[in-house]
Amino acid sequence: MTSLDVALPMRELLLLVFIHGFKGTDQTFRDFPERLQHVLTETVGNLDVQCVVFPAYETKGDLNEAVVKFADWLTNLTVEKEVASGGGAGSAKIVLCGHSMGGLLAADTLKEFLNSRPDNKAPLWPKIIACIAFDTPYLGLNPDVFKSSATKALQFADTARNVGTSLFGAFAGLGASKAVGSAPAAPNTATSSPWAKWAAPAAYAVGGALLAGAAAGTTYYHREDIGLGYSWATDHMKYVGNLWDSDALDKRVDFLTNLQAQEISTPSFSYTDAEHHGTHIHRSARKSASRSGFFILARNGLAADEIQAHTGMFSAQTNDGYYDLGLQTANLIKDALTKNTTPAPHIFDVFVVG
Repeated sequence: MTSLDVALPMRELLLLVFIHGFKGTDQTFRDFPERLQHVLTETVGNLDVQCVVFPAYETKGDLNEAVVKFADWLTNLTVEKEVASGGGAGSAKIVLCGHSMGGLLAADTLKEFLNSRPDNKAPLWPKIIACIAFDTPYLGLNPDVFKSSATKALQFADTARNVGTSLFGAFAGLGASKAVGSAPAAPNTATSSPWAKWAAPAAYAVGGALLAGAAAGTTYYHREDIGLGYSWATDHMKYVGNLWDSDALDKRVDFLTNLQAQEISTPSFSYTDAEHHGTHIHRSARKSASRSGFFILARNGLAADEIQAHTGMFSAQTNDGYYDLGLQTANLIKDALTKNTTPAPHIFDVFVVG
């Protein structure tokens, strides 16, 4: 190095980790990660932004098992990225972005990392600075989404795969981390898939669970239609059963809102449709004054109902608030980068309304 050479400061490493929904694919977020990466790179100086989508995995069994798997994957990813950047342990700042029940997985993983520290003053590693949830049912699902009769449930059966893909947001099968854009092609779904045999009864079952079992009789009536898909359904319903464990849901939100007071960003985006002005998220989630800053309203004037607002939030073709969502998310991340002076991440959830 000559006397005229100036050593450039090392760029700060920011990892955006995206966790998609139930039976989802690496395409759930579409080009949202790339757009977010571009906005942050162009507006924040000396920042190396990298986006990684958590690979799909089986959405069944206990949620805690999924938390352990994701935490292990995130630990390995962090070590890999920090070594590659040459910054050392704790040099990578991490933002977890979960869609639907992926937000629950992200929140519980953050809690595990915080609780695993030797003491409360010890630095958090991996250094999670924000946990952003997109339409995550933190306090369960809104019963109004499934309030209609059997006729409405049968209409939902036609789009049951979409409901399964995002509404109950979870995952399955751990794999190596993939960079955005490297997702494998979605598997070919044969017409003989067990899904077709129990999609309609499953719609009844979900509605029944949320309405104190009102539709359980319908599920029993169609038990022969469920056939071999029954065991598959029960395994996966155990996972989504977390959505009506009201005590656990309430405690999780209290934990997240307390983190925000410690400079941990935990915002939650929630969506609704233009016609019904509702959201699939349980409305009691937005009643508490102490939680008023936790939930962020995001509007979608294109969606015909709450489910379409939920599943179509990451496409400009199905969400006219898509670009605003990207800018708002980028601002939340920039705020977390600025305020993160303690080992406490920022947590937000976003919900959609029309």
